Amino acid sequence: MRLVDSHAHLQADRFAGDAVEVLAAAREAGVVRLLVPGWDVTSTRAAIEFARTTGVDASAGIHPHHVAEATEATWQEVTELARHPAVVAVGETGLDYDRDFAPRDSQLANLRRHLELALETAKPVILHCRSKPHERVAQDDLLRELAAARVDGPAFRERFGSRPPALLHSVSGAVDYAERALALGLAISISGLCFRRREESTAQVARLVPEDRLLVETDSPYLPAPGAPRRRNEPRYVEITARWVAERRQIDPDALGEQLVATYDRIFGGAASAALGARRTLRDCSRSDAGPRAP
Repeated sequence: MRLVDSHAHLQADRFAGDAVEVLAAAREAGVVRLLVPGWDVTSTRAAIEFARTTGVDASAGIHPHHVAEATEATWQEVTELARHPAVVAVGETGLDYDRDFAPRDSQLANLRRHLELALETAKPVILHCRSKPHERVAQDDLLRELAAARVDGPAFRERFGSRPPALLHSVSGAVDYAERALALGLAISISGLCFRRREESTAQVARLVPEDRLLVETDSPYLPAPGAPRRRNEPRYVEITARWVAERRQIDPDALGEQLVATYDRIFGGAASAALGARRTLRDCSRSDAGPRAP
């Protein structure tokens, strides 16, 4: 079974000693596409270095948890890093109204800058969105901002064509939220949260997303699915979530895997970097430095 992991923080502290070995285990388990998202300048640089030496993909951005510490110089550096050939996406950005590590108006401004950068670079935005328990404020604000930016409008269509301009990462529950996101042309990724939070409504989401806009992820080292170690999730365990999705969509797991690879390549253009990774051996791979506190 061929697999993708559209969101794995392999540059995080918890992988500092064995990130290359973790990637090797993922490849042995069938993972052929993998994206390492940045959450600030340091982690973005680490993601790019890891991608450069291993053939995986990276993204460049400022997570809402790190908006308060970002400066104009920080943003300029992220803008430059987003143009690196190993970077296939902008972000991880979005809104986090649960922990509120930054004022909400600052989070919104940060999101808008990422949307502008996505339009400029023609690289899709990876979106984090979290409200306080039993609230939907962040989700409503996020969709309002995406609509205001006209991510489904002519400017984005000219740059992205039929590709989704953004990916909602780790979506669980909230069928109407997923439907509104899909109406804006977004893609959706499902993580191990599908086992822990609103499983039946997440199953509905898994069934309704078109195959060319559906991905899976681990969000490693976080969000372990049942069967994955609770102390540290790893990309090799994305198969657990993929098989859960295949069962809900009533499709053969191998067929789903091929769909996921095709969708990843369509959204991120990952075929070139995957081919680069195939030409490397583990002896060629250097270990990246760990980044700061992860999201």
